Amino acid sequence: MSLKEIKWGIIGCGDVTEVKSGPAFNKIENSSLVAVMRRDAAKAEDYAKRHGVPKWYINADDLINDTKVNAIYIATPPGSHEEYTLKALAAGKPVYVEKPMTLDAESAKRMTEAANQSGVKLSIAHYRRAQPMFLKIKQFIDEAVIGDIRFAKLEMFQSISNELIAKSDEDWRTNPAISGGGLFHDLAPHQLDLMYYFFGEIESFNGLELNQARLSAADDFVTRQIKFKNGVVFNGTWCFTVAAADQKDVCEIYGSQGKISFSVFGNTVTLSVGGKEEHIVFDSIPHVEQPMIEKVVNYFLEQGPNPCPPEDGVLSMILLDGR
Repeated sequence: MSLKEIKWGIIGCGDVTEVKSGPAFNKIENSSLVAVMRRDAAKAEDYAKRHGVPKWYINADDLINDTKVNAIYIATPPGSHEEYTLKALAAGKPVYVEKPMTLDAESAKRMTEAANQSGVKLSIAHYRRAQPMFLKIKQFIDEAVIGDIRFAKLEMFQSISNELIAKSDEDWRTNPAISGGGLFHDLAPHQLDLMYYFFGEIESFNGLELNQARLSAADDFVTRQIKFKNGVVFNGTWCFTVAAADQKDVCEIYGSQGKISFSVFGNTVTLSVGGKEEHIVFDSIPHVEQPMIEKVVNYFLEQGPNPCPPEDGVLSMILLDGR
């Protein structure tokens, strides 16, 4: 039965939902946030009160089975994404799940199969796809503004005390049993998904993973090299234990006539063509997931395509896994 309004329930109303996503659900037409769930009752109640949410729960099953909730946003750590997604799909409720999609590619494939078999919608929160800055970069690529694309390179170097990682009560992002990996699994899904979004189908890839500093069980140095079917080559290097003075976050796309430079976590694109540089600065987005959530709402209402199908999430997990 077609939905006329999306009434969201959030499973896992932690830090990522405070500003990045949570408030956006009430700012989009035909969308409202009606329930939240967190295992800590005091924190669940506090979140609901501060954000004006009518209901709160400490059990995910209760939220999923709430008849007032007709769509689920899963914002827990990746270790529970599959469990909650499968339960929501079984209840016939469409799901928007945070990135990384889950712990590994095999889990992502099970989630995708469940969605396809049930006919219930599933969309992945690779939300930078919907932001104006990355839409502009894709436009430059599609219109051959820098000519034929040759290669792209990305360098993400962060110190141990970086400011990019969202804070949490427990340091789950460096616990592979909960996150699937380390900080690479937290940040690289944005970057790798954009490369696929920009350049299309992948022909082959390889890479390596090392735990150099041994500060946790997670790898802290990772490389990925991707060859796309259109001949474009991507080289990426991630290191999360450099000195603070050596932190770096840059992606460069080289074409036959110029170059596009940007930071995936920044707001400026530099276009270099014919010896001239143009710097394009984009306004900050108060709730960074809002453009994507709007597309997901339209998809759930059958008013638009899936902005990030689960098959794309599977591909991202394959690249993260490195095999």
